[in-house]
Amino acid sequence: MNYSVGQVAGFAGITVRTLHHYDEIGLLVPSERTYAGHRRYNDADLDRLQQILFYRELGFPLDEVAALLDDQATGRADPRAHLRRQHDLLTARIEKLQKMAAAVEHAMEARTMGINLTPEEKFEVFGDFDPDRYAQETRDRWGDTEAYRQSQRRTAAYTKEDWKRINGEMDAIHHRMAALLADGEPAGSVAAMDVAEEHRRFITRAYYDCGHGMHVCLGEMYVADERFTATYEAIRPGLAVYMRDAIVANAARHPVEPGAATPR
Repeated sequence: MNYSVGQVAGFAGITVRTLHHYDEIGLLVPSERTYAGHRRYNDADLDRLQQILFYRELGFPLDEVAALLDDQATGRADPRAHLRRQHDLLTARIEKLQKMAAAVEHAMEARTMGINLTPEEKFEVFGDFDPDRYAQETRDRWGDTEAYRQSQRRTAAYTKEDWKRINGEMDAIHHRMAALLADGEPAGSVAAMDVAEEHRRFITRAYYDCGHGMHVCLGEMYVADERFTATYEAIRPGLAVYMRDAIVANAARHPVEPGAATPR
């Protein structure tokens, strides 16, 4: 079968003018012409065009594309080596595009989360933990709650130094709770409940108004969600359950707040 220049342009998603140019520079010369001089392309021509477009997509200039394809056509290049080269180039391009997409996504999420830090600052503050990673999930679960909106408003104004201070305070609370667990202090003890209360007040101060009912929901999530559990277990084995139990015990010694909201 052979195809007109218009048909090939339609197949490839390029212009007829581009095909004319490729013909003029000898990059893709159609195998046949009609008596009237019209270009006609066969399947081999389409295969070559596909290769041309592949290399053009990767940013190769036309003269380099011609050299690569001519080496292949004349047998100077091993077809398998050529395919391996294409695979390597594609893999590298995919990795680059993924990194670019991730950077753009992180920038969008950071604006949504209100974390107005550069990538370097975020790495300095949060280390390997990416605060934007679960932004969409957080928005889906609690985006219509006042607690979420309140957290958005507060964190939007935080600087790098604010985040360092906040993370330091949270780490200190976690390690105080872990020390009580290590000492064999019951989760329902006054000491453990006091640290749980400190944790609740910290959340209220740093993020959103966290009543005891909502705090209990958070404690349950620390155990139910393996991601939270892993965070606490990395500090000390058994800390997720111990933290939850201390939060529940602390809430029990306080009266239920009228109209207290809980996350869904």
